[in-house]
Amino acid sequence: MKISDLSVQFNSELLQKYDKPLPRYTSYPPATQLSSDFAEHNFRSGIAIGNYKQTPISLYCHIPFCETPCYFCGCNTVITQRKEFAQTYLEYIARDIEQTASLIDSNRKVHQLHWGGGTPNYLNLEQIEFLWNRLNRHFTIDRTAEISIEINPRFIDRNYIYILRSLGFNRISFGIQDFNPQVQAAINRVQPEEMLFDVMDAIRSAGFESVNVDLIYGLPYQTLATFKETIRKTIKLNPDRIAVFNFAYVPWLKPVQKNMPVEALPSAAEKLAIFHMTIDELTNNGYVYIGMDHFAKPDDELAVAQRQGELHRNFQGYTTKSESDLFGFGMTSISMLHDVYVQNQKRIKDYYRVIDQGKLPIEKGVSLSRDDILRRTVIMELMCQFRLSQDDLEEKYHLGFDLDFDSYFSPEISELKALEADGLIKVFDDGIEVTSTGRLLIRNIASVFDTYLQKHSERTFSKSI
Repeated sequence: MKISDLSVQFNSELLQKYDKPLPRYTSYPPATQLSSDFAEHNFRSGIAIGNYKQTPISLYCHIPFCETPCYFCGCNTVITQRKEFAQTYLEYIARDIEQTASLIDSNRKVHQLHWGGGTPNYLNLEQIEFLWNRLNRHFTIDRTAEISIEINPRFIDRNYIYILRSLGFNRISFGIQDFNPQVQAAINRVQPEEMLFDVMDAIRSAGFESVNVDLIYGLPYQTLATFKETIRKTIKLNPDRIAVFNFAYVPWLKPVQKNMPVEALPSAAEKLAIFHMTIDELTNNGYVYIGMDHFAKPDDELAVAQRQGELHRNFQGYTTKSESDLFGFGMTSISMLHDVYVQNQKRIKDYYRVIDQGKLPIEKGVSLSRDDILRRTVIMELMCQFRLSQDDLEEKYHLGFDLDFDSYFSPEISELKALEADGLIKVFDDGIEVTSTGRLLIRNIASVFDTYLQKHSERTFSKSI
């Protein structure tokens, strides 16, 4: 289903009204529903179904190591400068790959491959090639696959970038967070402007097809004026995609954040002004607002897919790869099949221990019910396409044979009336459309269909704005 108007309208009063902790809906049910009370055979059954259907594959490898901590970071990392730890980890992740791959039909093709962290370029080039070769040994990677890697620009040179490209990586991502030196010092992520532009020059020279950069607003010492300068320098850098994340100060979940000067965090009003300015600057300079915190150039695959109604979302965020089974390797990695999600062991020692036992290193998981799958479709259509067709949904899930949309979602339709009254959505006889105002509050709209939300503390999630 196509949508022609993807403009965004900023309404500060409504943004403040609806600014509350909510899931980011990279999945539904959210990852908070994964439980240790999970049977491994359900995961194996999910793989078997994918083999039967010949579902395409998406792969994720988690490289958790970082030389130094970034105080804003919410990722699962291992901070160490002892590089020998990485070699042991690679030996175990190779066994992880081999165990899972043995269950997957070798005729199924990999359409997407992503390395994240941590810092994937913590690995030396020999280690990079080792992991690359192991993946290619056990999987058939399609020649048109999207193959991406995250890098830390402080620990990379031109030769490393060129070898990544020669291996087959065609997309790359790196974090800027903020160009301002005072902000960089406060978050323990000092990277001079010249370095960032040199890295981008090397990436472009190497011939990468797409470059994403990450920014964060809400960090210590940021102001509207300083972040506007960061946005303008980012535009000059000319990446294909830009992610602008809202910093969530959650020291009870991420103790490393206690190293930042909390008194220097911008006020809620300042953050809202920064957010408004960011949208205006990026959209006025040719970037399309994809949703949540993502922007892309109009000819980027994400923007094209959204215009055509084919955008999707998984644990890696927005993607053009629909109906793929995602397999995650490494500690904390999440695999996402059609009707089952699993997460690997979070502690590196436990990850090693379970693999040594000859088992899949699963710590917890969840099997999806028919209701979960139906609600996932509703939520993802709203999150990605900004609209929902009742007819399409009823046809896909055969609702009309036992229950129609209005009956099935009667409580949710009643709840949507308040959002419609505030101008966030328009409800029609045949579906729902998110307005230009509602696009900035898409998590709030999607949450209406989330039956798990009330079971969690507000401290579990970041705020929607």
